Amino acid sequence: MYIGIDLGGTNIAAGVVDETGRIIYKSSVPTLAQRPVEEIVEDMANLCIDVVNGADRQISEIKSIGIGCPGTVDNKNGIVAYACNIRMKNTELGAMLEKRLGKRINLENDANAAALGEYAVNGDDADSFVLITLGTGVGGGVIIDGKPYRGFNCAGGELGHIIINADGEEQCSCGNKGCWEAYASVTALIRQTKQAMQADISSMMHKWVQENGEVSGRTAFDCAKVGDKTAAAVVAQYIRYVGMGLISILNIFQPSKILIGGGISKEGDYLLNPLREYVYAGDYNKYREKTKIAVATLFNDAGIIGAALSAKE
Repeated sequence: MYIGIDLGGTNIAAGVVDETGRIIYKSSVPTLAQRPVEEIVEDMANLCIDVVNGADRQISEIKSIGIGCPGTVDNKNGIVAYACNIRMKNTELGAMLEKRLGKRINLENDANAAALGEYAVNGDDADSFVLITLGTGVGGGVIIDGKPYRGFNCAGGELGHIIINADGEEQCSCGNKGCWEAYASVTALIRQTKQAMQADISSMMHKWVQENGEVSGRTAFDCAKVGDKTAAAVVAQYIRYVGMGLISILNIFQPSKILIGGGISKEGDYLLNPLREYVYAGDYNKYREKTKIAVATLFNDAGIIGAALSAKE
């Protein structure tokens, strides 16, 4: 048995996971991220005890614990070099939790952990596999020969910061301009939707917002499906932005499989069919066996499962 912890800016989720990657029991608590790190670690430790009890197991049955954490993670030494949303800088998170629970701890970047989770369930033993999550930002995890690619300094795989527009006006949170994240995240989609609404006061999207409260990642998709031309143009441009990044990933890794996660992935084939068409149209990909592009299935469980399996390694 293993425990996987998904440490996020909003919630800490944890679960007891068996050898096959099946979650036996899981629970979560608020992160309250502005607190001292020591308090967050104490909550992580207590949550581990809670999920062990909920699974009707003993802590002695837990072989090791994996943590998926945002930011720059030093996997070799169990250190969070920097995580802007949880106020961690050169934090020895692994050692702190190990001291509290007496278990071996493996620390992994959260995107890598999610990729490991999806790979375990949906990877089909692919020799190369990529998970892309479209959310507040664009996250990415690369699995090569069953292991996460971390780079020499454990900062590899930041796929959201591929530059897709060298002359881009959109500022990315990383400080650069033209990053994929600044165009293909749900945050970017909301911005693009608002801009289109300002330019077309007759768009159905205005009524949608009146009925639903605020612009979201669903606004343009929902209105495009019922024939709104302005919304359809937003969706088409957004899919093109997502496709630009995917083409770069294909050309670099030629992975057997790419899974798309995040809330926008729930659009299913309405997103995937035109996205595949755009990606496969380039000559470089046209005459080769196609990388499979599909929707991730684990959603919030991916981080727990992947963190646990990283501890298994």
